[in-house]
Amino acid sequence: MLHSSIVGGSSASRVINCPGSVALVQKMPPKPSSEFADRGTLLHDAISLILENKDTVDTVVGMVYEGQTLTEDLRDEKITPALQALDTIDPDKTMEYMVETRVGFGDLLPGVFGSADLLGRIDNRAIVLDWKFGDGVVVAAEENMQGMFYAAAAMRTLGCDWVFRGATEVEIIIVQPPSIKRWVTTLDRIKKFEQDLVRAVKASKFADAPIKTGSHCRWCSAKPICPQMTGEVDRAVKASLSEINAEQLSHYLTQADMLEGWITDLRKLAHDMLENDQKVPGFKLVAKRGTRQWSDEDMAVSALRKHIGEEDVYTKKLVSPAQAEKLLKKVKQELPVELVVSVSSGSTLAAESDPRPAVLNIGKQLTDALSKLN
Repeated sequence: MLHSSIVGGSSASRVINCPGSVALVQKMPPKPSSEFADRGTLLHDAISLILENKDTVDTVVGMVYEGQTLTEDLRDEKITPALQALDTIDPDKTMEYMVETRVGFGDLLPGVFGSADLLGRIDNRAIVLDWKFGDGVVVAAEENMQGMFYAAAAMRTLGCDWVFRGATEVEIIIVQPPSIKRWVTTLDRIKKFEQDLVRAVKASKFADAPIKTGSHCRWCSAKPICPQMTGEVDRAVKASLSEINAEQLSHYLTQADMLEGWITDLRKLAHDMLENDQKVPGFKLVAKRGTRQWSDEDMAVSALRKHIGEEDVYTKKLVSPAQAEKLLKKVKQELPVELVVSVSSGSTLAAESDPRPAVLNIGKQLTDALSKLN
């Protein structure tokens, strides 16, 4: 799916509310994809294939994208109800539509574009439909800026303008299986949105572009370096409990999700920088708490059988070192040290004063060394 680096459908609300975020986001390293994002892309590709080729839902089972496979369960949970929602929207099968279409603002906003999931027309109504396959955040259709972004861009895109030509109303539809959210608005409302977007994009080019926090910060990758966000944190930390009145407390509670998201993104950014050998003054990576594992399961079985019964050595799998230690204590035996190794599950961020040794990024250092030999 195509996205503009300036503003797209998913970031329209953020840019309109916080023009200064554009420059901040562009300073951040690109965010790697996730299994959830890859699964969403897979499902978008699958439903587009069905609608473009008039295929059945069974034809997409087995599709693969970035390691994600479209299983029969995903078909039944996501694709089938999404198509049933389309039957509800267009019961008479009269809608003309186009899917996965790049739309943009041309000379009005150069470099601003996005990919509309479905654009359609039924009678005098233009339809902008967005598939949402995630299970987390429920997305509303009313005043949905992503939908209005695609509508405004499509109206200015050659080959898509037929959807709006002669229309008297625009319907924004969010299909988030199994739910359907619908909002009918006017062409004037879409034009007003376009004016707000143009104003925000122009404002974003100035060094003093306004920065404002709010619900639009949730998915912003620049939270760790945002002056407003750091200000929110500073005020929350410095305020003593005795000085917080009920009104202040209420304000902080409404900011909780935003602050937690900022903290999570801040720690991840620092972790990523340290993993790539970029210094973060006062911090380092240390090994996470090690979990004991059998160094040799066959040797462990032989040793344990001498002291505890066969039925106690195995559960569904070999007992852990901690479980074995408890069993051996019952018969007044010690766990043989040579049977156990401690394996860390990864690295975690810690203060420089932490007594644990810093992690050596041996793999990264080896890769760098080998690249110099080529």
